[in-house]
Amino acid sequence: MASLRIVTVFGATGTQGQSIINALLADGTFTPRAITRNPDSETANALIARGAQVAKADLMDKESMVKAIRGSEAVFGLTNYFEPSIFPGNPTGEIEQGKNLIDAAKEAGVKFFVFSGLPSMSRISGGKYTRARHFDNKEVIEEYLKASGLVNATVHLGGFLENFWIFKMLKKTPTGFDIAVPKFTREALHNWSWVTRDVGPAVLALLKNYDDPTKAISGKVFPVVNSCVTYPELAEMCAKALGVPVTFTIKETSGIEELDEMFACQSEFASEFFKGVPVPNPELTALGVKFSIIEEFMEEVKTRFWEQGVGKA
Repeated sequence: MASLRIVTVFGATGTQGQSIINALLADGTFTPRAITRNPDSETANALIARGAQVAKADLMDKESMVKAIRGSEAVFGLTNYFEPSIFPGNPTGEIEQGKNLIDAAKEAGVKFFVFSGLPSMSRISGGKYTRARHFDNKEVIEEYLKASGLVNATVHLGGFLENFWIFKMLKKTPTGFDIAVPKFTREALHNWSWVTRDVGPAVLALLKNYDDPTKAISGKVFPVVNSCVTYPELAEMCAKALGVPVTFTIKETSGIEELDEMFACQSEFASEFFKGVPVPNPELTALGVKFSIIEEFMEEVKTRFWEQGVGKA
């Protein structure tokens, strides 16, 4: 009997992790090992029932990660600046977690590491925007991974389209809905990722090809982006899908300085994000990834909001 090809997935219960586990289970080449702080939870038991393994680990505890990862061929790793143990009191805690994770993977002997990163806004803006720490930290971790000696790849995502319902981006108005975003001009383009649909297949493609030297995957950044549109264009698409007016409003603040700087930088330096990479990413399509398109996502928006009694048939 052939040994299992295990891929350990951190953030397994989040949007990215779930997408990857779903893709691994559907494909069958690899067995996902979901990392959780509570391996006895209902969610963990549901994963086990579907064929995944489950292990317990903490990003602040390297030894727990070495134990959880051991026996894996590859790791998918991510960090979350906004988790309570980091934000707002420990702004460099995310870097510590990321380095711990990379060190643990190396010690456990994995062959390939995929990291979910972001570009530094301090770098992109030439030092103008320095408070978007969740971007800057991830670039530090990404560079640490590249220097680690591990065969590696990084995926960069745009705004999560799932935020339409996760963070209730569409706010009800007397006539329809409004999308309110701080600091973002009406003319600036924004990159969007349908994480649930496309991150899993993209990471799976990297996992299935990382050991092919002709693909030259190691050390590269792979943007996973479905569309690049302005917020008014996005609002217009929503209006068409829902059959009610959808407007876009520029608000003064989100109430969180990191997010305000994120939006301001993305707006002012829109052309610098994923610069020169067509949408969809041709390197990933060459590996067999079939990207969803934003019009398909709007069908999902329509279905979800019609269930709430909104929209026209």
